[in-house]
Amino acid sequence: MPIVKVKEGENFESAFRRFRKQCEKAGILSELRRREHYEKPSIRLKKKKIAAEKRAKKTKRLR
Repeated sequence: MPIVKVKEGENFESAFRRFRKQCEKAGILSELRRREHYEKPSIRLKKKKIAAEKRAKKTKRLR
């Protein structure tokens, strides 16, 4: 859990910016988006397979 202590004379915006940066480093937002909707394991595997095929096509095209 990211914790930000507001420094003496620091405005809210800069403290909030530091908090957001810490959340981003911790991966909280990406984890939240991933867990937002339940995805069946079969669908997860299907998406993973499609992404792998895309990567393979892209590397083949670049050669």
